Amino acid sequence: MEFDSHMVIPNVAQGTPMDKLLFIDDEEGIRRSVVRALKNEPYETYTAENGDIGIAFVKKNLFEVATVISDYKMPGLDGLETLSAIGNMNPEITRIILTGYTTMEAAIQATNEGVDGFLTKPFDNVELRAKIRTINVRKRLKQFVSEQVYKKIEKAQGVLKPSFHEVSILFSDIRGFTRMSQHVPPDKLASFLNNDYFAPLGEVVYKYNGVVDKHIGDSIMVIFGPPVANDDHAIQSVKTAMAMQRKAMEIDKRLQENNGLRLKIGIGISTGKVFSGILGSLRIKEYTSIGMPVNIAARLQGLANGDEILISNKTFEKLSDKIDVEALPPVTVKGIKEPIKVYKVKS
Repeated sequence: MEFDSHMVIPNVAQGTPMDKLLFIDDEEGIRRSVVRALKNEPYETYTAENGDIGIAFVKKNLFEVATVISDYKMPGLDGLETLSAIGNMNPEITRIILTGYTTMEAAIQATNEGVDGFLTKPFDNVELRAKIRTINVRKRLKQFVSEQVYKKIEKAQGVLKPSFHEVSILFSDIRGFTRMSQHVPPDKLASFLNNDYFAPLGEVVYKYNGVVDKHIGDSIMVIFGPPVANDDHAIQSVKTAMAMQRKAMEIDKRLQENNGLRLKIGIGISTGKVFSGILGSLRIKEYTSIGMPVNIAARLQGLANGDEILISNKTFEKLSDKIDVEALPPVTVKGIKEPIKVYKVKS
C-alpha cells in the first residue's frame, strides 16, 4: 500500500476493529519499518506523520484504538503532548513514547507522568514486538487492580504479603437500581453504570487516596488504609463519601434532565481491623480485605437512604469533631450480639 503523508494509513487487514495500533512519527522510513515489523501481530496497524493527525484519528476511533506509539521529537506537537491529549480522551489507551538515547531522561519523565512505557531508538523488530506486548499486559493488569496495589506489587517484585491492618471501609450502592434495570435497555444500563457511576465516582475515590476493592453489581467497595499506610483513613473515607454524594447529585441532575435515569446513592462506612491480601483460586485472584468492618459497612450502606452517609461508632471516634454528624438509634448487625451505634453525616 502506498503511503500518503497527509493521511492516517492502515496496515492491510490484521486483528479486530477493537484492537487498533497507531504509530506516529514524522519519518516515513520509520513508519514503513514499523508496519512491516508488526504485520503478523494481532491488531490493525495505522500510521500518522504528526501529532495532530494522530489525535484526529483517535477522536474518530476513540474506543477502537488499543495502543498509540509516538516519537518524542516531532514538528508541531511533540510526542509527550500528543500522548497526553490522547490519554485525556481515553485513559484506557496504552500510550508508548519512542525516543533516541539523547532524550532518555525525557522518556522516563513521560512514564512518571502517566505514559505507559517507552521504546528507544534504534530498535530491532523482535524487541519492538516484545516491548509492545509487555507494556500492554502491564496496562491491562492495572485495569484489575488499583494503581496503589499495582505499585506495591511492582515494588515488592510481585510479592504482596497478607497482613492485618486498621482500615476504613466504604460501600456505595445505587438506590432503586433493581427496578431501574428492569425498564432500561442493557446497552443504556451498561453505559450508565460505567460512564455515570463507576468512572466519575472512582475518580473521586482516587483523589482521596482510596482503593476501589471491587464492584459488586451496582455497589462499590472502597478501602482506606492498605496497601499504603494512611493514619487519616477514617477522615479520608468520610470526606470521600461527601465528595461522592456531591458528584452523584450533580450527575443525577443532568441525568434527570436528559433521559430520566436517576443516581441516588446510599453510603456506609466502618472502621476497624481487617485481613488484607491477594486471595482467590489458582486462576482468579484479587487484592481484597475481609473482616467485620466490611460486614458493618455493607450493612450501613443497606440502611442508608439516597443521598445519606451512615458511619459506625469506630469511624466516628476517629473524626475528632472535624465532621458534623447526627446520632441515630443503634442497629443490629449479623455476627455481633449487641446493637452498634450509628451516625449520619450531615451535609
